[in-house]
Amino acid sequence: MNYIISGKNIEVTEGLKGAIYEKLGRLEKFFTEDTDVQVTFSVEKERQKIEVTIPMKGHIIRAEQSSDDMYVSIDLVVEVIERQVTRYKKKIVDKEQNKAFIRSDFVAEDEDEDEEVKIIRSKRFAVKPMYPEDACVQMELLGHSFYVFRNAETDEVNVVYKRKGNTYGLIEPEF
Repeated sequence: MNYIISGKNIEVTEGLKGAIYEKLGRLEKFFTEDTDVQVTFSVEKERQKIEVTIPMKGHIIRAEQSSDDMYVSIDLVVEVIERQVTRYKKKIVDKEQNKAFIRSDFVAEDEDEDEEVKIIRSKRFAVKPMYPEDACVQMELLGHSFYVFRNAETDEVNVVYKRKGNTYGLIEPEF
């Protein structure tokens, strides 16, 4: 795997790099040699945070964790990535599309366990024009973790979602 390691408000030491190579090295059995792994360390308000992103064709495996100790954060983020990869392995829809990124022997070992994606409920609703701030209020009133709306400023369909720490995110798709 190709590691791209960077730091925000922190100097990336050889010790941190070594921990990344050692801990994320356990994941090499899942990926091919040319898979890129982007690792970003940051320090925010006394919290040691790590973000790991592994872009693949059609999918992104991403996790972030924070704690008081960067090495603890590394251990936590590796556990999350391992869970995501094994879940992803079971739900590969198009094995040929992802064959370039996932080792074939890894996919082959559990082929009989493939689960079919089943939609158990669908819902139709009018997408009303509103501002993102109003969409956040509506989402809170409904008690949902995301809300789809038509942005009154851009006339595009957008999604607001709830993040950690009572913050919100906005997704503006590009077509």
